[in-house]
Amino acid sequence: MLKLQTELDGQRASFGVVSDCIRGLGYHLGGNWDYHKGSFDHILCREGGETIYIRIPFIVTEGELDEYDASIEFGTSYVIKHVVHVGLDSDESSLIDATGFSQFQKPIDTDGKIIDKNRWIHAGEVAVNDLIECLYAQAHLKSS
Repeated sequence: MLKLQTELDGQRASFGVVSDCIRGLGYHLGGNWDYHKGSFDHILCREGGETIYIRIPFIVTEGELDEYDASIEFGTSYVIKHVVHVGLDSDESSLIDATGFSQFQKPIDTDGKIIDKNRWIHAGEVAVNDLIECLYAQAHLKSS
């Protein structure tokens, strides 16, 4: 995992406005969210069974996550690499995976070693800056 230092850390915005911005930038709401916290994820690179993501965590400071007007505060963004097995699994769920009923396999390594760290730090910073520019253009980013 590579932590990024960006001006997004500690900034607040409306969940709905952020959702509008991220949709056009290729981000999505990460799967491990609840009504009080979550993350926005964006794939930077996918090759074979390796995927490098930018992850932007946040907490909900007012309201609940499924509300457009919920207020969120951004945490420290980071780049992470997931490594998955690209063949068929040999466990009891392999038939389900092979038939397409299970779309995702569990990662072999959810925090794989990232080679060429400077490249991925730069790519992550660019991705975060794209989100910042969208939020500033909509005048919806506030310092905490």
